[in-house]
Amino acid sequence: MALNVKILTIFPEIFPGFLGYSLTGRALEKGIWTIDAVNIRDYAFDKHASVDDTPCGGGAGMIMRPDVLGNAIEHNYKGGKIIYMSPKGSPLTQAKAHELSQCENLTVICGRFEGIDERVIEEYGIEEISIGDYILTGGEQAAMIMIDSVVRLLPGVLGNSLSTENESFEKGLLEYPQYTRPIEWKGRKVPEILLSGHHEKIAAWQKEQSLKITKEKRPDLLEKSS
Repeated sequence: MALNVKILTIFPEIFPGFLGYSLTGRALEKGIWTIDAVNIRDYAFDKHASVDDTPCGGGAGMIMRPDVLGNAIEHNYKGGKIIYMSPKGSPLTQAKAHELSQCENLTVICGRFEGIDERVIEEYGIEEISIGDYILTGGEQAAMIMIDSVVRLLPGVLGNSLSTENESFEKGLLEYPQYTRPIEWKGRKVPEILLSGHHEKIAAWQKEQSLKITKEKRPDLLEKSS
């Protein structure tokens, strides 16, 4: 089952962007997932293809119109989740990426200006997702990051299905340090335990390091799991 992603944006030419390269790009070529970027302006009602208007009640910026965006949704929605990339949304987590990777269809709205009319979110039961506590110029960049996190979890995208098991956030902890050859570089050596061939001791060391790094850098993750 392929994942079909429909993007609603006023800049469809941006896509697939970096999603067309590396693992996600190869998966796109294989048909493991598909992407279709639709121009919201194509569903406007005037000759200027206007998609925004001033906010009711005053305020800076412009708001995407509900009639235009609703028209775009109704002509392109094929089932599944509708997601709006928004700083007001729930945080994008690894658990959420796993959930979305189980979907067959995703429709992703990329806002611009000061956002979209709230009635659109209410009317279509749209899920708002945020990639962090900061503001971008548009939802396109956020959408690509979310899609990348989802596509890499699809069967057949990563060469080794075990590749994701010990990654950061998969088990509620940050990933342990990784090393490769040369064994010594600029006076720094790979930890001896990793060269021992003793798999149980290596696993214990990796878990200990994960706990240590998580405690130092993201103690909030430990609080959530306790």
